[in-house]
Amino acid sequence: MTDWMSWLVAAGVLVIAELFTGTFYLLMIAIGLSFGAIAAWSGASGPTQILVAAVVGLVATAILHRSRFGRPARAEATRDRNVNLDIGQRVAVDTWQDGRARVMYRGALWDVELGPGAQPEAGDFRIVEVLGNRLIVSNS
Repeated sequence: MTDWMSWLVAAGVLVIAELFTGTFYLLMIAIGLSFGAIAAWSGASGPTQILVAAVVGLVATAILHRSRFGRPARAEATRDRNVNLDIGQRVAVDTWQDGRARVMYRGALWDVELGPGAQPEAGDFRIVEVLGNRLIVSNS
């Protein structure tokens, strides 16, 4: 097997491994290995191939780290609709006592608290956060 094929096989292995991690970092290293294959195909020496692969892999990793894809989500799970499907749902509150109430929601009794700026009036409310067994709601 020629050098450029070895570089591409290694890049392919990293792409397959990336499918199991979902972080894109192994993909950036695989891009570096692909550039090592291009260097080998163009006839560069072994140390030059390694240098090209390392530099491109490091630069690609640095670019990914600075992008929005390289940073973990900063949203709290208690407020993230992708994590908790109750966020955005509506509940009907009949009476309030000191900014708290009890409501039937999804077949169970839940404690409900007013979110910032919400008014304690009877009516429909939107769930904006879930803290344990408490639903934090707002008027809008």
